[in-house]
Amino acid sequence: MTTVISVTNQKGGVGKTTSAVNIAYYLAKSGKKTLLVDFDPQGNATSGLGIDKESLDGTMSEVMLETKLLRDIIIETEFKNLYLAPSTPHLANTEVELAQANRRFTRLRNAINTTPNYDYVIIDSPPSLSLLTVNGLIAARYVLLPVQAEFYALEGLGQLLETMKLIRKNMNPTLDLIGVLPTMVDKRTSLSTQVHEEIKKHFPGRVFKTTVPRNIRLAEAPSHGLPIGEYDKWSKGARAYKAVTKELEERIDG
Repeated sequence: MTTVISVTNQKGGVGKTTSAVNIAYYLAKSGKKTLLVDFDPQGNATSGLGIDKESLDGTMSEVMLETKLLRDIIIETEFKNLYLAPSTPHLANTEVELAQANRRFTRLRNAINTTPNYDYVIIDSPPSLSLLTVNGLIAARYVLLPVQAEFYALEGLGQLLETMKLIRKNMNPTLDLIGVLPTMVDKRTSLSTQVHEEIKKHFPGRVFKTTVPRNIRLAEAPSHGLPIGEYDKWSKGARAYKAVTKELEERIDG
């Protein structure tokens, strides 16, 4: 059975794509057949895996417009067990086209349900509460919420949680928050520590034990088109995402 996880936060710059790419990579490395769906019009997960956007035969735009099947646009990456459904900025136009379409909220779920044989599907959602994000939440079994350890971390999260509640009530009763992942944590600052404590207070029992540190190697890896485990597997960032992925699997299996 396929486990679908939407990596979501309506704020940009919180390490959402970094988390989606590296968790997908470590799941694949542990032997799980993993599909990363780049569902963000910025297409950063696509370039972060070294894929040339000019060379693509099909993207998530065509899948959402139902002119192509998901399985026909999937790319086998150079990393074993890791597959990618790519995107380009054209996905933003697609979202506008979809605004009045039939079944506009369930197109991603339908596409994933008719594409069997993956252990995990990781959705890198856009940094907004948009039609695409809602599609991701309706398609997913779990939400993984990266939260940056900074002053405004919790601002706006109420709206996202409210949306999740509505979706659970009306469209996807099994949707669940698998965990909150503190990112860009700098343990040398008291602010990071305070925010971390605040996040734990807000989400009792839901915060990952592992936090993702601020790490220059982690920031550099996407510009080389590599997950952190390939770019520098001994870096703090790589060790953190390896541990996060292990913890994620334990939460799902537990």
